[in-house]
Amino acid sequence: MRFRPRIPTSVAAALLLAAAPSFRPAAAAVYSNGTATATFTVSLTIQANCTISANPLSFGTNGILASAVNQTTTLSVTCSNTTPYNVGLDAGNVSGSTVATRLLAGTSTGNTGTLVDFQLYQDAGHTTVWGNTQGTNTVGGTGTGSAQTLTVYGQVPSQATPKPDLYQTTVTATVYF
Repeated sequence: MRFRPRIPTSVAAALLLAAAPSFRPAAAAVYSNGTATATFTVSLTIQANCTISANPLSFGTNGILASAVNQTTTLSVTCSNTTPYNVGLDAGNVSGSTVATRLLAGTSTGNTGTLVDFQLYQDAGHTTVWGNTQGTNTVGGTGTGSAQTLTVYGQVPSQATPKPDLYQTTVTATVYF
């Protein structure tokens, strides 16, 4: 019986790799017979486009609505460079709410018909209502290709205070371009 020495697997693999021919991509040869060229067009079309996002508006926790409660939130509008746009805010989703008289509704069972008045404005002085009719009460701008921040000024005016509850609505912000 003949004895064969046993070679560890890792050593055998290393020997095989060392003995194998090296596979390298062939280097480009150098030619001197002449040249020929071709051109091709590279293009990208940018179309007018906009996106919008909104942050929540919270008037916080209050006890009695004897004086106005003011808060702000922001919208972020990104439009293609030089694209004109308008941003509108609808009345919200509470039944009976209009842009002129926006409403928050109670959320507890049996209290969804209880309402709180509020309003959204374009300015810190609360003089220009922010609505959803282009050319009338929307906020306009021109895109820069980067995000532009618009401030929404909210106000709950003084009014009879309803029973304790969470009052809310969902307002839709729309960018027209």
